[in-house]
Amino acid sequence: MGIKSWFVKPSTAAFFKEARAIPGFSLFDMLHGYGYGRWVHLYIAIGTGRHPLAKRLAPMAAWVERQITRGKKRAVETDSVSMADTYHGKAIPLDTARKLVLINEPINIPDLEQVIPYKRARALILQNPDHIVALECPCRSARPNPCLPLDVCLVIGEPFASFVVEHNPAKTRWISPSEAVAIIEAEDARGHVHHAFFKDAMLGRFYAICNCCSCCCAAIHAHQHGTPMLASSGYVACVDESSCTACATCADSCQFGALSLGDLLMTVDAGKCMGCGVCVDKCPQEAISLKRDASRGEPLEILALMEKAAA
Repeated sequence: MGIKSWFVKPSTAAFFKEARAIPGFSLFDMLHGYGYGRWVHLYIAIGTGRHPLAKRLAPMAAWVERQITRGKKRAVETDSVSMADTYHGKAIPLDTARKLVLINEPINIPDLEQVIPYKRARALILQNPDHIVALECPCRSARPNPCLPLDVCLVIGEPFASFVVEHNPAKTRWISPSEAVAIIEAEDARGHVHHAFFKDAMLGRFYAICNCCSCCCAAIHAHQHGTPMLASSGYVACVDESSCTACATCADSCQFGALSLGDLLMTVDAGKCMGCGVCVDKCPQEAISLKRDASRGEPLEILALMEKAAA
């Protein structure tokens, strides 16, 4: 195998071809996207400080971050573009996650401005949506004692699915939509949160569903420490006072620390609640439900968005 064929595979060419067709997508963006997809585990390990070389490479990582945000400031009329604007996740309830992996037709929604409350990377464009890959979670893999199993990140559609398989064959496997649903449901049963992830360098669009735990997930850690890279589902958990027995089962399962035990019942900190719905399934009394909260943005209701886009 030659050096060129090691770096440039068929999926690499497909990724670059699509990237060149996007107005304003620079050479730096293409190389950033290539590096992220090609060495995603190293990328996350260094970014989270978990890699042995993280301290030595910190100046380079800081330079890359400056280039990313500086380029986006020039590209949009705004006085500030943060790292979170270029890389973020949207919390989605279990039913939404199921629908996303069961879509059997292409989707082309170039701007989800009301759904994805960031200045960049908010397109939902799915080509070959039945092409799904289970990827060993880079966040879990960077931890010394991670949550298991590892292969719970779902890369969806092209050119992303083929790209991660061709460049990370030892840490990926092709799966069917029904297998993807099984992974999502198993993670939901473990109390883990589903996020639809968008990244500027990944052609500015949705590319994966990650199933996240607060002990391992870099995005949850960043979000809880001042980098708002996670968006609410558009819902908030509500407790039925007549049904709640204050057993605190829901609080134990909340990945965001949004539930606490009050005098007589569980209380929800709406500011922390991401509307993921994990607590709904965990409550033995069925005393919790999700309610729409207009202040938290629009939900990623995939079927309704597709219908609206087709109108």
